This record gives sequence, structure tokens and C-alpha cells, in this order.
Amino acid sequence: MIIEQLHDQRVVLVNQDSFYYDLTEEELTRVQDYNFDHPDAFDTEKLLTCMENLKLGEAVDIPNYDLKTYKKILPARKVNPSHVIILEGILIFHDPRVRELMNMKIFVDTDADVRLARRIRLDTADKGRDIGTVLDQYSKFVKPAFDDFILPTKKYADIIIPRGGDNHVAIDLIVQHIHTKLGQHDLCKIYSNLYVIQTTFQIRGMHTIIRDAETTTHDFIFYADRLIRLVVEHGLGHLPFKEKQVTTPTGSVYIGVDFCKRLCGISVIRSGESMENALRACCKGIKIGKILIHREGDNGQQLIYQNLPKDISDRHVLLLDPILGTGNSAVQAINLLLQKGVQESNIIFLNLISAPQGVHTVCKKFPRIKIVTSEIEFGLNEDFRVIPGMGEFGDRYFGTDDC
Repeated sequence: MIIEQLHDQRVVLVNQDSFYYDLTEEELTRVQDYNFDHPDAFDTEKLLTCMENLKLGEAVDIPNYDLKTYKKILPARKVNPSHVIILEGILIFHDPRVRELMNMKIFVDTDADVRLARRIRLDTADKGRDIGTVLDQYSKFVKPAFDDFILPTKKYADIIIPRGGDNHVAIDLIVQHIHTKLGQHDLCKIYSNLYVIQTTFQIRGMHTIIRDAETTTHDFIFYADRLIRLVVEHGLGHLPFKEKQVTTPTGSVYIGVDFCKRLCGISVIRSGESMENALRACCKGIKIGKILIHREGDNGQQLIYQNLPKDISDRHVLLLDPILGTGNSAVQAINLLLQKGVQESNIIFLNLISAPQGVHTVCKKFPRIKIVTSEIEFGLNEDFRVIPGMGEFGDRYFGTDDC
């Protein structure tokens, strides 16, 4: 049902049953005593290799295991990398290395009677076994394996679905979540604290103007201000709020929210100062501090000047810098804020464009801060400049690029 609803995406299904070990000749003579529901029955190393390669964007050969002969048969199933990989099996949560590969873990919680009925139907129809053998294996292997190896892994699930495929609400929610993730930039799938504003033709058009080397200073400022305002508004949306009821002029009660009051902005001089007007327009009377960091290539960042609110440790902080390049200056600025007592989770870093290298640097070192940006760049050139970028933002914004 999930695959059906993801019809517009490339989806591949991988079954854990494909990774059963071949039975030896000796094991085949007493197959009724072989425990197919034990973790040791699966070639987990092979499964790990296949899944890791798929996640790396490489095609793999999935074994074609015959459940009647208990051996792999040729040809193997060629599986190409896809947007969504669904790994299905009763014991896939048992090995922590397999769990680590998963972005979403779903446990289908089904009544014991239903499980038994399905097992009988599967083993008699697909595996050609008689019902007596099926029931004997159920009591001997299947039920104990469920209690020992499957049920304990329920705690690792992100989502538990009662009634399985009959639970349409749960399936709809899962599909919506997958669609959301697929629509995100790849870095957002890695870092849950990175937020890229959803692009529109308006946003793309404004980026086109401010990135154009021929754009006049007047137009650069106008469209940069529009983009900065969008980033600031989006960043403010990540602040905590309290519910608040007000009475409207009609005498009705409106249930809304109250803005976060303990807030300040910190601009990284000089480019960050270009973002102050948008912040003041959104937050009346907001305190704004400043940090000056000397930048020299990829290293050599040196704190030159700071002027921060005395009570900054009690506030949420919006850190302002329009371009996130290597991330080294940002790390120094954030470290200063932490030294001043600001909680890491209370920092929201706002920028117009971000290089992947800077995102990695900041998000890995500070996993609890939030980064809000309008576009992710291709990367950095040999001079550590963001590409395609928009040049020296401060010079273009303040009209000093010819000085």
C-alpha cells in the first residue's frame, strides 16, 4: 500500500527472506528441525553490504532465494538505487548495524491469531508444506522466536502500526512523511536542524537578480532585503510560543499565540548588519549586538570585537550572517555565545545562502542549534568562496565594492 501511494517516486522493495543462508545437504535431510525464525538463519553481512551500496547510489544484486528448495537460484535480482528503499522482514530490527541504516523504522503490530492464520496460509500455499508441519514449527520455532527476538525490538520502532495494511490513516501519514523528506534538500535529510525555505519562482527570481554581477547596487539592496525578510520571518517561526486568547471587535474569542519576548539579534560584522533592518521590521524594539571576526582564507579566524546584550544568556538569539561558507567564522561566533551562557538550543543561525561544507561544520559541532537559509550552494572554490555565490555580499550591499 505504501508503494502504491508512492507511485510517482522510484521505490524498491528488499525482503529479508532473500538473505537466508543456503541449507547444507545434511540440514536438508532434517529441514523440519531447522529454525528459519532465528537471526542466525540470515546472511546479515550480505544484507548490510547490499543496503549500504544502495544508499550510496550503487546498483546491487539481491539473492533470489527459493523457499521450496532452501537454496539461492540464478539469476539474482538486479536492484537499482531509488528514492525510497523499503526493507521488509521479521528480524530486521535485531541487528543494530541494520537499524542504523534506517531513516524510519516501522513495526507492524498484529494480533497473534492473525499472525498464525497468515503463517499457515503462507507456508501451505507458497512453501508447499502440510498444515501439521506448519503448526509443529509454529510452536517449536516461530512463537519462541517472536517472544525472544521480534517483540523485544518493538522498542526500536519510530512508528507502531496496529492492524497493518488495514490502518489507512497510519499509511497515509507515513506516505506524507516520505513525500516531505523527498521534497527536502539532501542535507536536510541528514541534519534535522537545517531548514531551507521552500523555493518558489519569486524566490528563484530574486536570487537570480542578486547573483547577477551586472545588477546595480540599488536593485541588489532591494531584492536582498526582500529575501532577508523571508529568512527572518521563517527563523522567527522556530521560536517557542505560548497560547493566547484575545477578544475580537465582534466580541468573539480568538485562540492564538503570544510571541517569544526574550529575544535578541547578533550580527556578524559587516555583512550581518545588512540583516538588521529586516529583523527590526519584524521585531519592534529588539536588542541587537555585534561580533567582528577577522577572516583569512579557510583558517585564521580571530575575534576582534564584541558588543552583546548583558542578559544574553537569558535570551533566544538570532545570529545574522548572509553567507555561510566554510563555517569556521560561524563556529567562532557560536562558541562565543555559548561562553556567554546562551543555550545551544536557543540559537537560530540565519543566512541567505549556505555552502554544504559550512552546513556540515556547524551542524556536526552544534547539533542543537537551528540553521535557516534560502538556498544551498554547490560548494567552495580553491579560494574558499561560495559558488555559484553572489560575490562579496557586504561590498555589494553597502556599495563599497569599488573602494
